[in-house]
Amino acid sequence: MAEAKTETPVSDDPQTAQDAAANAAEDQVDDTIPEFEQLKPNPPKASKDLDFSRFGGVQVTLAAELGRTQLTIQELIGLAEGSVVELNRAISAPVELVAQGVPMGNGEVVVIDNQFAIRIKEIYPS
Repeated sequence: MAEAKTETPVSDDPQTAQDAAANAAEDQVDDTIPEFEQLKPNPPKASKDLDFSRFGGVQVTLAAELGRTQLTIQELIGLAEGSVVELNRAISAPVELVAQGVPMGNGEVVVIDNQFAIRIKEIYPS
């Protein structure tokens, strides 16, 4: 009894073999792209009816920045008690008020009962 054989042509050319393998892989890939519903942007709107009283007890960090400067590592290592570091702000310039890292206003340094305080001069618009 004779068997019928089907032979796949074999090529000695490596590029032809790679192309055949790539075509076989492409046949197995599902090329369907899922469809999504198109939505319109919906930006949040401020509502005057919101009650923020429940957040009244949440604590935030408020910092007053007097000024900044840049030092080399050598200058930093050389600092000791009594050293003076000059800042980039004039004494009459307002200090920046920063709440949780967000600038919120500025003011001037005052002294109340031997403690520094800030008199707010400006609250920035949101």
